[in-house]
Amino acid sequence: MRATFVAVLGLLLFAPAAMAVDEVNTKKLRDNVTVNGIMSHQRSLQAIANANGGTRASGTPGYDASVAYVTNRLKKAGYKVKQQEFDFPYFEELAPAELSQVSPTPTDYDTATFDYSGSGDVTGSLTPIDVVVPPTPEPGSTSGCEAADFPAPGAEPAVALIQRGTCDFVVKAANAQEAGYDAVVIFNEGQPGREELFAGTLGGTSVTIPVVGASFADGEALYNATQSGDVTVRVFASTKSEIRPTKNVIADSKKGDASKTLVVGAHLDSVVEGPGINDNGSGTSAILEIAEEMSEAGTKPRQKLRFAFWGAEEAGLLGSEHYVEQLGPEGVGDIWANLNFDMLGSPNYVRFVYDGDGSDTDPAGPAGSGQIEDVFTQYFASQGLESEPTQFSGRSDYGPFIAVGIPAGGLFSGAEGEKTAEQAAIYGGTAEAPYDPCYHQACDTINNLSTKALFEMGDAAAHATLTLARTKTGFFEDGSRKGKVRSKAMTFDGSHAKK
Repeated sequence: MRATFVAVLGLLLFAPAAMAVDEVNTKKLRDNVTVNGIMSHQRSLQAIANANGGTRASGTPGYDASVAYVTNRLKKAGYKVKQQEFDFPYFEELAPAELSQVSPTPTDYDTATFDYSGSGDVTGSLTPIDVVVPPTPEPGSTSGCEAADFPAPGAEPAVALIQRGTCDFVVKAANAQEAGYDAVVIFNEGQPGREELFAGTLGGTSVTIPVVGASFADGEALYNATQSGDVTVRVFASTKSEIRPTKNVIADSKKGDASKTLVVGAHLDSVVEGPGINDNGSGTSAILEIAEEMSEAGTKPRQKLRFAFWGAEEAGLLGSEHYVEQLGPEGVGDIWANLNFDMLGSPNYVRFVYDGDGSDTDPAGPAGSGQIEDVFTQYFASQGLESEPTQFSGRSDYGPFIAVGIPAGGLFSGAEGEKTAEQAAIYGGTAEAPYDPCYHQACDTINNLSTKALFEMGDAAAHATLTLARTKTGFFEDGSRKGKVRSKAMTFDGSHAKK
C-alpha cells in the first residue's frame, strides 16, 4: 500500500438522504470462501516470489509471474479476462545511500535515498539554499522552490543543501540539477513531527543526480558548519530509475448490467524489498478466492462484476489511475461502485472500514460511499465483531475512483501505524506495536499473516461483494446511484512524503 500522487477529490458538501442497500443472504458464499482457499493463493504468490529474487514488484519477473497466475485462475473460473498494459517509472535502490562531511570535520551522517533519485558518488562543496535555521514555528520553508534560490556553482563539483518545506521535492531537486549542482541533500524542516531522518519521492525519472535525505539536526549541523567556512561533503546513491511496462488484470463476469459495473479491486504488486504476502497478497488472494467461489456457485449478479488486480500501486496507484483515465467520461458513468481490499491479514490487526461518510474523519467520499461503509459495519455488528473507521485519504487504489465521484469503500487491517491500548483491549494483539511489523520489508512473507484476520476480513469482503452485486436498491431514494451533488476541489496526499 502506498500513494505518491496528488489527485483532485470531489468532496461531498450535500447529498440527499440515502436509502440503505437491501440485505442479501451471503451465508453460502461466506461458507465457501475459506481461509484455506485464501492461503492456497498466498502460498502460490510466495512461491512466485521465491523463484524471482524475493519480490513481486511491478516491472520485475516476479510481477509478470503473478499476472500469469491470476489470469490463469480467473480464465479457468469462466471470467472474461484481459491484461491492460501501461508504462510506469520503475525505481530500485541498489545500495544504501551514504552522506558524510569530508572537511573540515570528517563526520558520517545517517541518510536515505529519495525514490527516483539518480545514481552517483559526488564529493563537492556544500551550498545552503535559502535555509531557515532555527525553523519557523509552522512549516513554510520555500528553500529550493525557485530557480533563483540557487547561486551558480563553481567549476568543481557542488552539492545543494535544501530544507524541506512547501513545494514538492522534485521541484527542489530539479531546480538544483538545472542550476548545475551535482547532488542534493534535503533535510527535515525542524518543527515537531518534522525533525527525524526522512526520504520522500521525486515521483518520476526526471532527476538524474543523487538526492538523499537527512534529519533536521544533521542538516542544521551541516548548515552551521558552512557559516564558518567552506564545507566539503560526499553524497553516494546507487539506484535504477527507468520506464518499464506493467499490467493490470481485469476480469468480468458474463452476467450483470454493464451500465452498473461493480469494480472489486486489490493491488497485485509488492514493493521491491519483499514478496508482499500481506501487502497485498492478502487482498489479491481474498478477492481471487471470492471470484472463484462465486463462479463455482453459479452466482448471477444484477450488477456486472469486475475483479481488478492493479499493477504499480506501490509506485503511486498508477495501475488504478491508468484504468480510471482510460474509462473516459462515458465509462466512468458505467462504474456503479468500487470496493478496495488492501491488506487484510496484518499480524497485529484491527478491523478498519473506510470512513465513506466522513462522520469520524475527513474527507468524506463521494455520495454513496457512506452506504458502502454501512454494509461493512452492519455486517461486523451482525457477527458480534467490533470495527472502526479509517480515513478515506486516497492512500490506496480507491483514490482514483473517488477522485472522479465514484462511490467506494473497503477494508484495511493496518500497516505501519501502531496499535493503541484501546484497540488492543478490543481486538487483542500488542499495544504500541505496528499493525504489520513487516510492512514494506523482506519479512512480509507467508509467516507474516493472521489467519484469524483473513477469516474475519475475508468473510466481510465476500459479504460486501455479493451484497453490492445482487442488491436491488441503489444508494438514493429513487434506487439509483446518482444524486444531486455540489462539490469543491481539494487535494489529498498519500502516505509517501512529496514535500
